[in-house]
Amino acid sequence: MKYGLVGFSGKMGKEIIEVFSEYCHQLVAKFDRTHREVQEKPDIILDFSSPEALKETVELSKKFLCPAVIGTTNLKEQDISMLNELSALVPVVYSSNFSVGINVIKNILESFKLEFSEWDIEIIEFHHRKKKDAPSGTALFLSESLGNVPIHSIRAGGIFGDHKILFANEGEVIELSHRAMSRKIFALGALKAAEFAISTKASFYTFRDVLSKKR
Repeated sequence: MKYGLVGFSGKMGKEIIEVFSEYCHQLVAKFDRTHREVQEKPDIILDFSSPEALKETVELSKKFLCPAVIGTTNLKEQDISMLNELSALVPVVYSSNFSVGINVIKNILESFKLEFSEWDIEIIEFHHRKKKDAPSGTALFLSESLGNVPIHSIRAGGIFGDHKILFANEGEVIELSHRAMSRKIFALGALKAAEFAISTKASFYTFRDVLSKKR
């Protein structure tokens, strides 16, 4: 697979390059704020950068008529609309988190949310001190299954990503937690999404669709 990467010089971009190279995929186009390089037409475009870069990513996907995998967080409603429009032309996979484990927790929350309708529910998320968005895209993603619950954001050190969902009543406490040990899990998820996108029809997909092999 020949791929293009928006945000190649960032921490997540570097992780993607390393993981994709392990599977013999070739970086043929790379973009960031100060660098543009296209060696040949990519089979797919990945964007793990910032919301400000999304418009260019969409234009690149249209130009090369190739699928797009978007892992940028903190997107606005108009950004999602832009991706929906693009998905009429090419496959688009969007997720705020490409971890298999987080998506398993999402499924658990949706399966059992009615059981906790009278419990107090709180989300606590921890990330490294340089993370700009708070709450994280993942915390917001998880909260979609729970309604309007409080989210507490902690930014400290070099934490890759810890998320806890606390359920409490007057006599019991239940915790669901997920800890990312390295960024590699997200890069592996992006690889799954890319392999899915280049083999499916034009539409809008989530990472949960990728995991369930929806086509």
